[in-house]
Amino acid sequence: MKRKNWSIEETIIAFNVYCKIPFKNSSSRHPLIIKYADIIGRTPSALNMKVGNFGRLDPELREKGIVGLSNGSKLEEVVWDEFNENWEKLAFESEKLIAEFQNISIEKACEIDVFDIPIGKDRNQIIKARVNQSFFRSLILSSYNRRCCITNLSIPDFLIASHIIPWSQNRKERLNPKNGLCLNSIHDKAFDKGFITISTDYKVITSKYLRDLNQDRAVVDFFLKYDNHTISLPDRFVPAKKFLEYHINNIFIR
Repeated sequence: MKRKNWSIEETIIAFNVYCKIPFKNSSSRHPLIIKYADIIGRTPSALNMKVGNFGRLDPELREKGIVGLSNGSKLEEVVWDEFNENWEKLAFESEKLIAEFQNISIEKACEIDVFDIPIGKDRNQIIKARVNQSFFRSLILSSYNRRCCITNLSIPDFLIASHIIPWSQNRKERLNPKNGLCLNSIHDKAFDKGFITISTDYKVITSKYLRDLNQDRAVVDFFLKYDNHTISLPDRFVPAKKFLEYHINNIFIR
């Protein structure tokens, strides 16, 4: 039987998957590859190959000496050029396509609770924002292999996709995965309030407020023992230094 050419819609979904899986972990046996291959009616091997094809276009991987598959199609380049770095467009459009392939609503596909969203003109905007937030969380947690980048904690219910520049302060970068860190809920709150920050050489810095509490055992265990500790970094979506500089200069309590 002749192989069916990939459609633009399938390729956009493949790029969605590419962003959600650490490249070195991608395989035909990966649960997300299996899940999305079934949704678009492709074999896991075919989807995994398409993910590999996107890898060849990624300069962030090339800088680390990681290369994707050598062959690919023009369609992948078209999708890459349209959606790479355009995170808000990729998030909603790709998740919408995933829902359409399953013949379900985007809220159901993204497991979004809509019972607290009032009916009205703002409903669609609220749903879109939650879809985008769900997409951002998926990218950040998967990039860090579902582990806190400071403590290495790996319990998903305790992990937060933390924004370096807060969601409310930079609309353009709010879905950029380079503006994210995977933190546990306690360190997320401390980072959000400026009690800790991350230097541009990716080390934890604790505030003077915390250092002055060095007789408090809990403060030592939760925070001070990680001072000057190098965080774990992903292969892709390494935090941008300009975002870290913003946090240091505008949020961190010195």
